[in-house]
Amino acid sequence: MNLFVANWKMNLLRADAQKYSEALGRRIGNGPLKVELVVAPSFTLLDAARDRAGRWALAAQNVASESEGAYTGEVSARMIADAGCRYGIVGHSERRRQFAEDGPMLARKLARCRESGLVPIYCVGETDAERAAGLSTTVLTMQVESLAQDPNEAPLVLAYEPVWAIGTGKAATPEDCRTACSHLRLLLPERSNLRILYGGSVTPANASEILTRAGVDGFLIGGASLDPGSFAAIAGVP
Repeated sequence: MNLFVANWKMNLLRADAQKYSEALGRRIGNGPLKVELVVAPSFTLLDAARDRAGRWALAAQNVASESEGAYTGEVSARMIADAGCRYGIVGHSERRRQFAEDGPMLARKLARCRESGLVPIYCVGETDAERAAGLSTTVLTMQVESLAQDPNEAPLVLAYEPVWAIGTGKAATPEDCRTACSHLRLLLPERSNLRILYGGSVTPANASEILTRAGVDGFLIGGASLDPGSFAAIAGVP
């Protein structure tokens, strides 16, 4: 089943989140969905973004690398699961770039997700400079090394998010995505429960072409997901 994740990033307030949930619920109705929807709000909005009818799941935008302890400001995977999340985003390029999250830290975050029953949405992707230097596959190979100790049989979501396409309006072509996703699948041949998403300037206008031609299982959507109608349109619901 294709998966569509709305990453709200650091946007919206509780009243906004409530209105969003109501609007998305009206849009998709009460019938069974042929896709899986996930909303990833800020921690303070998890309850307001929750769907009591269970039509979409919740994801946390970040997960602490430690289980518990004196880590002021951090939110543990156990807390996130206790708050009702099914997924946890790990390794988003903004976290790597702005907060210097490296491979060993991300491996610990992945382990914390597993301990708490969360399914990781593990983000990978190259920068514009790395792409220009012909290093795209090298970068993806290095980033996947953080999964070395993650159990192969466990469900995993990979999000291919080329940094050069995030928030720039310049989405990767279907060929770009297909090349990257094929390489990722070759790196993880024993992952029978692997889904690969694309993220980076996805809109209702380009979503269908990327989805049908790029070999992806859905999208991790940023700015376009802040509007419930746009998110639903990208996901093809109803």
